[in-house]
Amino acid sequence: MSANILINSPNLKYTDTHIEAQYSYQTTSVHQEGNKLTVTPRTTEMIFRTERHVPRLGVMLVGWGGNNGTTVTAAVLANKLGLTWRTKNGEKKANYFGSFLQSSTVCLGSGSEGEVNVPFCDLLPMVHPNDIIFDGWDISSMDLGRAMERAQVLDWSLQEQLRPYMCCLKPRPSISIPDFIAANQDSRADNVLTGTMAEQVIIRADIRDFKLSSGVDKVIVLWTANTERFCDITPGVNDTAKNLLATIQNGGEVSPSTLFAVASILEGCAFINGSPQNTFVPGAVELAVERGVFIGGDDFKSGQTKIKSVLVDFLVSAGIKPTSIVSYNHLGNNDGKNLSAPQQFRSKEISKSNVVDDMVQSNSVLYQPGEKPDHCVVIKYVPYVGDSKRAMDEYTSEIMMGGINTIAMHHTCEDSLLASPIILDLVILTELCQRVTIKPQGEEDFQSFHSVLALLSFLCKAPLVPPGSPVINAFFRQRACIENIMRACLGLPPQSHMLLEHKLQKNFLTAHTSFINNDVASVKKVALTNGKHTLVPLINALISGNVHQNVIVNELKDAQLLKNIADL
Repeated sequence: MSANILINSPNLKYTDTHIEAQYSYQTTSVHQEGNKLTVTPRTTEMIFRTERHVPRLGVMLVGWGGNNGTTVTAAVLANKLGLTWRTKNGEKKANYFGSFLQSSTVCLGSGSEGEVNVPFCDLLPMVHPNDIIFDGWDISSMDLGRAMERAQVLDWSLQEQLRPYMCCLKPRPSISIPDFIAANQDSRADNVLTGTMAEQVIIRADIRDFKLSSGVDKVIVLWTANTERFCDITPGVNDTAKNLLATIQNGGEVSPSTLFAVASILEGCAFINGSPQNTFVPGAVELAVERGVFIGGDDFKSGQTKIKSVLVDFLVSAGIKPTSIVSYNHLGNNDGKNLSAPQQFRSKEISKSNVVDDMVQSNSVLYQPGEKPDHCVVIKYVPYVGDSKRAMDEYTSEIMMGGINTIAMHHTCEDSLLASPIILDLVILTELCQRVTIKPQGEEDFQSFHSVLALLSFLCKAPLVPPGSPVINAFFRQRACIENIMRACLGLPPQSHMLLEHKLQKNFLTAHTSFINNDVASVKKVALTNGKHTLVPLINALISGNVHQNVIVNELKDAQLLKNIADL
């Protein structure tokens, strides 16, 4: 059930078009001289401005006919249609479990009955998954109904209900350069573009055609196709935007994923890489920055690596020293088949291995400079298990007085059912970020987030960040970043979890004060486009009965305001 949230603060202003928040961003600067650390608190005043209109969003998937593409499309259809189906364990109902935006909650604060938690998606106006329109490309010509059956992810009784809708969806021809993917993928490649590399960037026309024919307001492109081998970074080839565009024109070495990224950027569409290869060569990053287009990645963080980002954070934060991490996987879907080739596996191995680095480097008590745990990753292709991936991990750690602590874990996960909600979160969060601008104190103009959208790190194994930025893999730090930026958009302080009002002998908090903008224009009724996020108009809140009585008493002192309510 969605929540109706009204922010009662003089630091927040609602208009017909924007939510505008005054925010004090507090940081600490540390200066080190030998063993002396000088810590200086700093406060920067900012204005966060969020557009309230939620656009109609189109998502184009590269690899639409694969396990992830068919599963996420089917899941949205099932939720939109409100489908239920029978399994041997009873009746199941379509849901978005696994989506942190749709199915996890955040604490707004404390109320009369304790902490008040609301779904992430209720904090700010954002796209609902049911409203997303899908399209895309695939090297296989199968319609999505047959591709869904080939994937063997969803229960058969659910597939039967979805098939009439899924069979009407057919991927557009895609780019295929066999050198970048495993040779065992050749049998699927019957739906590929031909011509020179420059001619294959006709995919730009596909983006324009989809936007026009579907009537969406904006398009986001996401790569969920095969893992590619790494691409060499070569001066004069892909090191600058100019060189990369020239290489495409001349038919030099450029990976299919980079071609899709370039096409998307040139069309002004955000591009997200859900696989581990180095799609974003320096020239692609430079092009995105020049064009002011968001890019994000790399590699969906769904199962084993997500748990690793939690468990290693727990161990290091508890003062326990992980010394050996061995991770074994076997799976039988097409991703596993492609990863059975050495070059493609190497791309995945790199993205899975670096996930512990920031947590290790944060603790100089446990680790000397340059020291890190032994970390081994193994992936094997076992066709029989299909999409039900098995992951086995052993964590060996040093504890007090030379002791050894070992944690062994067996993890069975349905790969595409974990990846699909991450796809939804990635595109919805990216779209929201496109509507947020920030003006730091002393600046003339509002600015957007950096084109390299590091906020997506929470959802990726190998986070792409702007040059010079720290790479954060620790799960709860990444999540707290998203939560606190959304709170900043509402003029709310970061969630500190101090709860001092419950830890001192006497409660020191006073009753809250109510605030209202006396501008009559700010209290007129406004229809909100997502149908559930009633963040402002105070009059709307009063009529719906969602404001406590003392707030109403304090804020109905103005006789004109009373008359306005009576007129409604």
